[in-house]
Amino acid sequence: MTTIRITADSPADFGAVHALYEALDWNSLGLTTADLERMCRQSWHVLYAYEGDRLVGTGRIISDGVITGVICGVGVHPAFQKRGIGKQLMRRLIDQCESNGVIAQLMCVESLESYYETLGFKKFSIGMYREPKNR
Repeated sequence: MTTIRITADSPADFGAVHALYEALDWNSLGLTTADLERMCRQSWHVLYAYEGDRLVGTGRIISDGVITGVICGVGVHPAFQKRGIGKQLMRRLIDQCESNGVIAQLMCVESLESYYETLGFKKFSIGMYREPKNR
């Protein structure tokens, strides 16, 4: 098994992020490579997981850096799932929040609640969302 390297260094080509989102079937909004680059660069903290030079996972935090940080976009390419990469990404994202005194939060579908509970998260609210009018 090859080593997975996790880094906060942005990829040279954000096309790799676009390809990962496509592989995860996460691009229902039709985001471009430029959109995803802007999304990552405007996030408070982003991690990228690589096998060699191939981007195989990512996760990020949206935060004010003071009170709360919303962990989002944590995903691992389907061919690399079930290897603990997602858990490594989550632990490092949690560490980023905790080392800065920021409360880590996330939203997830009900089927993933038990997974996030194993990482110390507790259900606390009902989330809601609104689709943007301009998409």
